[in-house]
Amino acid sequence: MNATDNPPLVTRFAPSPTGLLHLGHAYATLFAWRLTQSGGGRFLMRIEDIDQGRCRPEFEDAIFEDMAWLGIEWETPVLRQSERIDVYAEALDRLDQQGLLYPCFCTRADIAKEIEQSSTAPHTQTHGPDGPIYPGICKALDEETRAARIAAGEAHALRLDMDKAVTRAGSLTWFDRTRGEQTAQPEIFGDVVLARKDIATSYHLAVTIDDAAQGVTLVTRGEDLLSASHVHRLLQALLGLDVPEWHHMPLLANEEGIRLAKRDKAFTLRAMREAGTEPEEIWAMAIRQIARAAARNEGI
Repeated sequence: MNATDNPPLVTRFAPSPTGLLHLGHAYATLFAWRLTQSGGGRFLMRIEDIDQGRCRPEFEDAIFEDMAWLGIEWETPVLRQSERIDVYAEALDRLDQQGLLYPCFCTRADIAKEIEQSSTAPHTQTHGPDGPIYPGICKALDEETRAARIAAGEAHALRLDMDKAVTRAGSLTWFDRTRGEQTAQPEIFGDVVLARKDIATSYHLAVTIDDAAQGVTLVTRGEDLLSASHVHRLLQALLGLDVPEWHHMPLLANEEGIRLAKRDKAFTLRAMREAGTEPEEIWAMAIRQIARAAARNEGI
């Protein structure tokens, strides 16, 4: 689809239960929910709990409690990523069948050492939106060596061969409602990890598959994830998935200009509720915060 299509609006709120929700989450949720209310669309919830080491049941309970307190209504059942590991494995297999994946046996120390040694080379890009760009240490391993190391039980991640993937997909675009049509540049990420030894899928792969599975037509999220849309657009092309529109919003910050995070207890919805704040006040505060963020982004 593109900017001229007008499918029924379907959007979602997809938090990770790794902490309490804060004012920034409230703005993102209210923004998406009100779009569906005014246009007769559908509002979905998704729990992104693939990182079982950090996710907690009490935080998931708190998410639903906060959303209900705000007056948000969502469709059921709620999709949980932890229940969809087989779906992600199937997608990985499809990419592997296209020759687009390879095992990476490197530790973080291995990667840091290689980058340090190569950083003095001219015109070498060592960092991307996700951090250090993988220098390709395991990319040149032959199939026999890879198979032997896997058979020996050596821990490894699965990386996307970005050069091959971009060549296969060709030129791609995607539409952001605040920025217009964008040309996809997934190569700025290098060979991204799509699965790890301890987590069966990556954020990039899981959200791309789940948005398509839920029929999401508009992805609303913070502008810190703007660059991730380049990778998601590529994965959509490789897996033959529908393409939504995006709306990336300015990040909310406290009075000192520091981005709101789950560790900011004073801005959690639970703390505000316990302090006597009403849901209507949360919406008003979110509006003021987003205006401040927009002004700051414009250099005012």
